[in-house]
Amino acid sequence: MKLYNISFNNLRRRKAKMTFLVMGLLIGIATIVTLLSITESMTRDIEDRLDRFGANIVMVPRSENLALSYGGITVGGVSYEVNEFLEEDLERIREIENNNNLGAVAPKVLGAAQVQGRDVLFMGVNFEVELQLKTWWHLMGNSPASPGDVIVGSEAARSLDLNVGDSLKVANETFLVAAILQPTGATEDSIVIGDLHAMQKVLGKEGKVSMVEIAAFCRDCPITEMVLQIAEKFPDAKVTALKQAVMSKMQSIELFKAFSFGIASLVVFIGSLLVFVTMMGAVNERTREIGIFRAIGFRKGHVMQIILLEAIVVGFFGGILGVAGGNIIAWAVLPLVTPGGSFAGINLSLALVAVLLSISLSLLASLYPAQKGSNLDPSVALRAL
Repeated sequence: MKLYNISFNNLRRRKAKMTFLVMGLLIGIATIVTLLSITESMTRDIEDRLDRFGANIVMVPRSENLALSYGGITVGGVSYEVNEFLEEDLERIREIENNNNLGAVAPKVLGAAQVQGRDVLFMGVNFEVELQLKTWWHLMGNSPASPGDVIVGSEAARSLDLNVGDSLKVANETFLVAAILQPTGATEDSIVIGDLHAMQKVLGKEGKVSMVEIAAFCRDCPITEMVLQIAEKFPDAKVTALKQAVMSKMQSIELFKAFSFGIASLVVFIGSLLVFVTMMGAVNERTREIGIFRAIGFRKGHVMQIILLEAIVVGFFGGILGVAGGNIIAWAVLPLVTPGGSFAGINLSLALVAVLLSISLSLLASLYPAQKGSNLDPSVALRAL
């Protein structure tokens, strides 16, 4: 009789105990797969949300002049001539080596114009991109739906006595106040925000861009490398990384991952302990059987092979069922954990690792019981007959 036949017969004879052992591995592997699948899906969702939450790279025209403002207070009335970017050149940003890490690219044109006898700062943006980038903006009214719609900051609306639905005349052009931007505590409170191309025309800056905000999540590469790549494409630009924003993104995701891996490690330990105790009990119960094997000429290696082969079979089925169960649980639980989140799908690499982990755990936990059984003295074992 072949050794594997003995192992399979042992598994069939001890169905209840082997089922219990498979269930132990199944629960452990399913827990690990569930946690890591949810982590992967939530990480992807968090990355997408963080990528849209503000810019972390800013590109402005290079200037040798020092800023004459601090904390929103400008000292002096000197203005400098700035060489702005050409809008058509911004496509070069998407040509950098790490372009896959680029999220939103939001060009802006800035300039002052007269409204009701006052100088007002206007900013032209691509509303579709800008409103995704500035998720903290809260509008009182409707989002701009046409190039003739503008958003007015809270302070500017108060100063100019403007309400939603009012008309705003600028340089022979009339705009509709589609929304009032609720106070943000930033520069946006005092400006008028309109469509990029409409503002370029009003400000006499057709085809020009004053600055570019870029949302980039650099998960697998240094953010400074992306800054250098953009600077290489635009030698006359000053490209700055807002490192604090990047670090907060990375730390949020890494802490979440560390927590998941910590829980998974604890489950692995408990699962391996369960396998060890069960296999140890199974070997102790088979003292007489092992003694007979040794008495009829089975070597130590043969006994170890029989026990370890059983462990491999149990580990394989425990891993396969654990992967299936873990993915089903993750798919069912994810909508409850992250409303609006989507299941990332079955990760084949994770599935393979989980099955190999299950087999490895089963083998490692069975190694000592197998060694103990193989070293059993036949004469001692046969006394139990």
